[in-house]
Amino acid sequence: MYHFDVNRAIEDCCRWIQDWFAENGDGCPAVLGVSGGKDSSVCAALLCKALGVHRVIGVLMPRGEQPDIDDSMLLCKHLGIMNVTVNVGEAVDAVAKAVAAVTPLSTQAEINLPPRIRMTTVYAVSQSVGGRVANTCNLSEDWVGYSTRWGDSVGDFSPLANFTVTEVKAIGRALGLPERLVEKPPSDGLCGKTDEDNLGFTYAALDLYIREGIEPDPETKALIDRKHKMNLFKLKMMPAFPFNPVSE
Repeated sequence: MYHFDVNRAIEDCCRWIQDWFAENGDGCPAVLGVSGGKDSSVCAALLCKALGVHRVIGVLMPRGEQPDIDDSMLLCKHLGIMNVTVNVGEAVDAVAKAVAAVTPLSTQAEINLPPRIRMTTVYAVSQSVGGRVANTCNLSEDWVGYSTRWGDSVGDFSPLANFTVTEVKAIGRALGLPERLVEKPPSDGLCGKTDEDNLGFTYAALDLYIREGIEPDPETKALIDRKHKMNLFKLKMMPAFPFNPVSE
């Protein structure tokens, strides 16, 4: 039976973060978008433990008015990390308007635009302070493709990529994060629905399937398998034509 050793996972992950920075940005700050959800909260807490609070910078990116911005502020205050707020509302609206002027903007394109603008913003902040961007996606989301290509799916390093949602929550509790942040219903904050509403199944069922091979009902299993297969391309590097020049 599968057992998750949360303390060992935290120690190993922090050591990995330290080793990565020693090789790829010794002394650089870690920069991440802070949504107030469990993933960015747990990732930020791990970074603080691994690098020290003084080397972690949170970027808050409301689109106009954000009802749950207090959760983002709660995390920053709880950890004591430096943070900046960049309102992306005008930028998102401007790009959406410009695209709509030349072609109808699809619903999915409209939903994916804000996370892409947000990641552009995180990189702008990071590059300005000489930092490295933390990706905050987890294994469960990546498994079924629940991330935006070139939005929240990217980063310079990814501490949570091999942890399921269930494991991420366990890490958050072990690190002493407020329960409000750990148990906040996951949502993209864009379409008005939770992740699980959009996916059509719970992360708890998905995590049991991933880690222990416990299959949900046939319909849910088929849905998970289909999403996994359809979205595998998101986890791969961009393919390139393997041209081999021939000398004559």
